[in-house]
Amino acid sequence: MNTVLSVKDLCKTYIVRKNSNNVLRNISFELGEGEFVTVMGPSGSGKSTLLYTVSGMDAMTSGTVDFSGRDLGSLSRKELSKLRLTEMGFIFQQMYMMKKLCIFDNIVLPAYQSGMAHGEANKRAEALMRRLDIIETAEHEVNEVSGGQLQRACLCRALINQPKVIFADEPTGALNSKAAADVMRELTNANRDGTTIMMVTHSVKVAAMSDKVLYLMDGDIQGEIELGKLTDEEALTERERRLSGWLMERGW
Repeated sequence: MNTVLSVKDLCKTYIVRKNSNNVLRNISFELGEGEFVTVMGPSGSGKSTLLYTVSGMDAMTSGTVDFSGRDLGSLSRKELSKLRLTEMGFIFQQMYMMKKLCIFDNIVLPAYQSGMAHGEANKRAEALMRRLDIIETAEHEVNEVSGGQLQRACLCRALINQPKVIFADEPTGALNSKAAADVMRELTNANRDGTTIMMVTHSVKVAAMSDKVLYLMDGDIQGEIELGKLTDEEALTERERRLSGWLMERGW
């Protein structure tokens, strides 16, 4: 398996009123091509900071992050921005979209920005919206669709440039159980199609759908569990049981 993301001795420190807050401490891990990895841990353990730092959205204090052979620490802001646009996709709990644009235009915008031909971008956006069953919302404004539809639109936007990795921060946190299940089904489908995923979540049910879970505590990875690829025949409840037991052993 090829390595997409290699993180070594990553540290992140915030200075607040001359006081140091060491949020991440010597984090090291690898993310393989086609893997679906979830980061779990208590509130304040550094999960979101880890996601933002390894994706280049936030600067690291020390250590190295290698993304497909490129050292993120050596790239300029412009180079990082282009890399995030063309090779990474992002989904957040808060579903950020431009309110002045309709759903379709929000989805297709990153493709236009990356230089994709408009005809090709439009065709790809339409195909993604049909696949995620939200084509009927294409001309709707952002405030005219449900939370579940909006998050599926965010997933379409994340996939539009065919990224190597999708970084998802609590993608189901603001959704009801039905909408959350729909979003996770499509995220899993994207992974089966070859997209690598790194996700943060508090939900055992959501995390059980991933291949591997990293447990973060006090800014340090204190364990990992391999769950393997979820198959259509496999009972999700058994994976949840295994993961719940493992988390309980770590004081979850």
